[in-house]
Amino acid sequence: MNNRFEKRFSFWNLISFSMPNIIMMIFLSLYTIVDGIFVSRFVGTLALSAINMTYPMECIQLGVGFMFATGGSAIIARRMGEGKDRLAKENFTFIVLVAIFTGLCFAVFVNIFMDQVLTIMGTSQEQWPYCEVYARILLAFSPFYFLQICFQTLFATAGKPQIGLILTIIAGIENMVLDYLFIYVLDWGIAGAAVATGMGFFTASVIGLIYFTVNRKGQLYFVRFKPDLEMLKNSCTNGASEMVANLANAVTTFLFNIIFMKYYMEDGVASITMVQYSQFVYTAVYFGFATGVAPIISYKYGAKAKDEIREIFRYCMIFIGSCSIISYVMTRLTMETLIGIFAETGSNVYHLTLGGFPILATGFLLMGLNYFSSAMFTAFSNGRVSAIISFTRTFLFLAGSIIVLPLIFGGHALWFTVPVAEFAGAIVAICCLVKYRKKYYYCR
Repeated sequence: MNNRFEKRFSFWNLISFSMPNIIMMIFLSLYTIVDGIFVSRFVGTLALSAINMTYPMECIQLGVGFMFATGGSAIIARRMGEGKDRLAKENFTFIVLVAIFTGLCFAVFVNIFMDQVLTIMGTSQEQWPYCEVYARILLAFSPFYFLQICFQTLFATAGKPQIGLILTIIAGIENMVLDYLFIYVLDWGIAGAAVATGMGFFTASVIGLIYFTVNRKGQLYFVRFKPDLEMLKNSCTNGASEMVANLANAVTTFLFNIIFMKYYMEDGVASITMVQYSQFVYTAVYFGFATGVAPIISYKYGAKAKDEIREIFRYCMIFIGSCSIISYVMTRLTMETLIGIFAETGSNVYHLTLGGFPILATGFLLMGLNYFSSAMFTAFSNGRVSAIISFTRTFLFLAGSIIVLPLIFGGHALWFTVPVAEFAGAIVAICCLVKYRKKYYYCR
């Protein structure tokens, strides 16, 4: 069997291998963005703000799904590097089934307590009917959402990132077409956006299930297994940083929504929603690259290929640094166009966003380093350090800035929260990188 991880990776080999994961993550982020564009243009900015009020629920699902996927992927790839192929397949099968079961439990629980959940999230009376319809429909697709999240990472672990990319592109195009059909043609409103997104999850996950069931010649496929609770615990511990990062997104989105509502009402929530949509694209690049190279790092670590780990780390730093500069420049050049896609030029939402976006975008310069550092320690199966980087950057620095800065400087200070948090988070990440450089071989 040909093992793609055994070869020595050049810079372009590494980029080529991770590129499907990057594009895959971008397409996944486009699900929400495309929904936002159609809803904003054909339903209204109030409905757009309602979608963002439900976003914390999506963050929780993302967090738990990525915890299983990235934590499990590191263990599975390390097993492969150690030559334990059968055990890797058993672990893979177990993780996928756990993801399906968790999605079902999440959907049932949130549907039962929907009123309480919407109240806790600070949903206004005007937003409530939009939020409830959108959330209930998406929850029906939760098991498929969990599956798609897992398959994004596990296709790369299986050495087939291009298949994961193809599935995500198919699902993304399906989502865009159905958005047009359901929202614009059939006038289903926000319900159409939810159904379109859910159908994208369904298609990608079902094809993934079929692939790993039928293809018996790949590195990973479904096999009979015994539940390995120790492996599940290690996966959750190891992938905790990804869960922390996404739970933090839920918390910070909640805080942004509440405090923007306080200072700017529904227009403020719509404004931060537009900015977050742009941010989704750049974080998708960073996260896609990190999850794309993580199986390689895990495999090389399991094989104790010290020189290759050092090379890979250097290549990753070059890529992350370049993307950080490009993302900031691109944001400044395309800012007015991006805002104009969502809001009418000259509207209150348009001017509010145009004034704050340039400030917040400076945080993009350090965001890539923070994302990659956390993901790299997950790949080394050091979930504790990975979680420290994620927790301090998000729960401590970002959530703290959202709460404290407006109290001192007023509502306009909300736009400074992301740059402040990314700068402080970068200091923590650099300290961790320096401390563990010899233990994991990435620096002499």
